[in-house]
Amino acid sequence: MSQNHTILQNLPVGQKVGIAFSGGLDTSAALLWMKLKGALPYAYTANLGQPDEDDYNAIPKKAMEYGAENARLIDCRTQLAHEGIAAIQCGAFHVSTGGIAYFNTTPLGRAVTGTMLVSAMKEDDVNIWGDGSTYKGNDIERFYRYGLLTNPALKIYKPWLDQQFIDELGGRHEMSEFLIANGFNYKMSVEKAYSTDSNMLGATHEAKDLEFLNSGIKIVKPIMGVAFWDENVEIEPEEVSVRFEEGVPVALNGKEYADPVELFLEANRIGGRHGLGMSDQIENRIIEAKSRGIYEAPGMALFHIAYERLVTGIHNEDTIEQYRINGLRLGRLLYQGRWFDSQALMLRETAQRWVAKAVTGEVTLELRRGNDYSILNTESPNLTYQPERLSMEKVEDAAFTPLDRIGQLTMRNLDITDTRAKLGIYSQSGLLSLGEGSVLPQLGNKQ
Repeated sequence: MSQNHTILQNLPVGQKVGIAFSGGLDTSAALLWMKLKGALPYAYTANLGQPDEDDYNAIPKKAMEYGAENARLIDCRTQLAHEGIAAIQCGAFHVSTGGIAYFNTTPLGRAVTGTMLVSAMKEDDVNIWGDGSTYKGNDIERFYRYGLLTNPALKIYKPWLDQQFIDELGGRHEMSEFLIANGFNYKMSVEKAYSTDSNMLGATHEAKDLEFLNSGIKIVKPIMGVAFWDENVEIEPEEVSVRFEEGVPVALNGKEYADPVELFLEANRIGGRHGLGMSDQIENRIIEAKSRGIYEAPGMALFHIAYERLVTGIHNEDTIEQYRINGLRLGRLLYQGRWFDSQALMLRETAQRWVAKAVTGEVTLELRRGNDYSILNTESPNLTYQPERLSMEKVEDAAFTPLDRIGQLTMRNLDITDTRAKLGIYSQSGLLSLGEGSVLPQLGNKQ
């Protein structure tokens, strides 16, 4: 291992140490422990519009009580909204099951948090950063990358990688007892059957009971919507219209929103009333081990559906194909913590310039339960969908005639002839054989 360590394995006594402070048990105990051991902790809390957070302003105050030299609340919501819209424009979602996507809401949150908190630390001349991510997860690498991109002089100190901290405060019970012993009346919250992390774009539920695939979505209590699977939950069908201008969502049900944060909050309320955007995914973490998560993203799902409807009505087949292929690649880069890497910026610029700019229009949907919906109307001045081109009725000034199609089909004889010749070669080599009772070639048994 190089001697120029970016990651510090022992507490830097007497130095400023920034900590991403959530106000929960782990970061509260870590902050107090660092203070008592001689470090100078600075607390930074990201306001990401977390749906399960009631009072953001109380969090920095709590950090000061636990011994922070200074505590700041950083409003990250506007930047998060813009990054969420960028992901929609690029289709940057690579994890899906049965056509239902995970909208990469946690990776988007980490991209914003990692850059904005470290920028705030630089203002305070804090060049050592710690957060609550574990060595088995994705976030430790995401924060590492975004932190060093923002501040090349940054050092990383995580109490959860410090053996002394682990020996003294190795579990939640020990942390709670530590706080009580130091005069803080900390009462542990009731343990859920899973862990939740959220921001304005979506919520992630994972770990504990959800690590077992025989524990289904029904054990989750949604925080951004309703448990649509529960027959006792009444959900009425609802019509909603979404309007885009040059790839940017600007209006819901005819009401324009100048503030993208308010736009997302309203989209979350609308989609959340139906449980839209919930999914159960098995994914590959950055280190290639598989994990499982239950996800919520009602607003992202609503915008994604409307946006892709317009994309398919406006752009040609090759453009749509590139949008989707590049979206898969970009989604993976986003997941890996590479949202601001050059290869990601290339893909983003391509989609935002050449795909999104043409996406202007309005889509009307009927939302029912969960991801059950119907598209009722699609309007855009840029539609290339023109039903008269393919109408089964007799039309004046047809775009093409039967003779035109005969000529087009005749030209196909060239590649059909070549393909037939190739199939003959494959059959002679034993790679293909004629299936019994069929003239279609089938793969042979020979390797």
